[in-house]
Amino acid sequence: MRIDSLTEAVGNTPLVRIDPAVHGLRHVDLFAKMELLNPFGSVKDRAAWTMARPLLDGAVQRGDTVVELSSGNTAKALAVIAGMHGLSFKSVTNRMRIPEIKDLLLLLGAEIDELPGQSECLDPTDAEDPLTRMHQRLSASGGGYVHTDQYFNGLNVDAHLQGTGPEIVKDLGGRAPDYFVACVGTAGSSTGVATALRRHNPDVRVLGLVADKSDFIPGIRTIDEVHHVGLFDPAVYDVIETITADDAIDGLLTLVRRCGTLAGPTGGGAYQGAVRHLRAVDAELTERRTAVFIVCDRVESYLSYLRERRPELFGQPPRRNSVRTLTDADVAEASTIGVAGAQRWVTQRRGIVIDLRSPVAYRALHIDGSINIVDELFAELLHGGLPFGRRQPVLLVCPVGEKSARYAALLRRMGHRDVSSLDGGIIAWRDAGGELVRD
Repeated sequence: MRIDSLTEAVGNTPLVRIDPAVHGLRHVDLFAKMELLNPFGSVKDRAAWTMARPLLDGAVQRGDTVVELSSGNTAKALAVIAGMHGLSFKSVTNRMRIPEIKDLLLLLGAEIDELPGQSECLDPTDAEDPLTRMHQRLSASGGGYVHTDQYFNGLNVDAHLQGTGPEIVKDLGGRAPDYFVACVGTAGSSTGVATALRRHNPDVRVLGLVADKSDFIPGIRTIDEVHHVGLFDPAVYDVIETITADDAIDGLLTLVRRCGTLAGPTGGGAYQGAVRHLRAVDAELTERRTAVFIVCDRVESYLSYLRERRPELFGQPPRRNSVRTLTDADVAEASTIGVAGAQRWVTQRRGIVIDLRSPVAYRALHIDGSINIVDELFAELLHGGLPFGRRQPVLLVCPVGEKSARYAALLRRMGHRDVSSLDGGIIAWRDAGGELVRD
């Protein structure tokens, strides 16, 4: 097959049947849509190309910079596309969580602008969030930038309404599957594919998968975060279920080791969520059914993510002092302090306040006198030696209080006598009028 540009290779990815000996479903034929085989490595290639294509001629004439609020696959695809057209690309994000993606973006010549956003996902209603203000500025003015706007651009959905969905129907012999399973990120792929499939069969059951609130799974939002995405419509999904990072990694290992599919955590989560859901209905079926899930991207970009969570996969001993080893009961017993109590705690200088947020967010606004130890580094110090003793009073702070509560629970289990978490995090402190300073 001869083509003149790699963008011509976007789409038309294979639909691969998963061996029933792997998933164990008796009445369901399970298929994987192999979006990792797009030329730039992910399902986001479709949206990136569809959003950027109508803007490129004008951008080239003006010498604009392509910009997107993304720290993952959309940024990667847009960086490649921009470079192919002689344009610069800027990724605006509140945090680069995956080192391999950041390194690749830098290799591609991208500029990375980290802003102190208050969550992993843009909240357009929060006028105080610097990430939101940046989004509003980009949307309101050209100013040398072309903003593809993946969170609100309908072309993100159209890429899958016109491409991914119809391809699935074609490869299934002109019929839609009975079940479609999708992890929810920007909601572009799940919305577009679901709409296309229901045009052929209104009875398609759509399962949306979101991340557990206490977990980080690359490419998958929590239920709180997806409600901030402009493209998310809960009516698209017949049911929304939660998966954990462990679910995603277990599914990834099955796809990698049993199916010859070098899937990343999102694909692993989609597989695991699909099999778990379908097993619950499989025994009641009397006729064969079909189900499709999406393998979004490739595993190579997530080796550090996997190594941190499953060191035994790389011949390293499991980490005893890890939040992954906590139970729900452990977290429930963690000591938390409300804003009023925390303010008294700080005023009395009872101990040290440790802010677990990113350095960029900390520099923007933080509790006076607190010290910044970003959570990844804090996790490492749990094994290499913390900068305080077990009798030292400590107050842990994070954006909304969930991550700090888990670390407080872990430190308590390790023998630290006086460790608490700020209930509601820095956002609750801010909303209660607590004083914040800028570095």
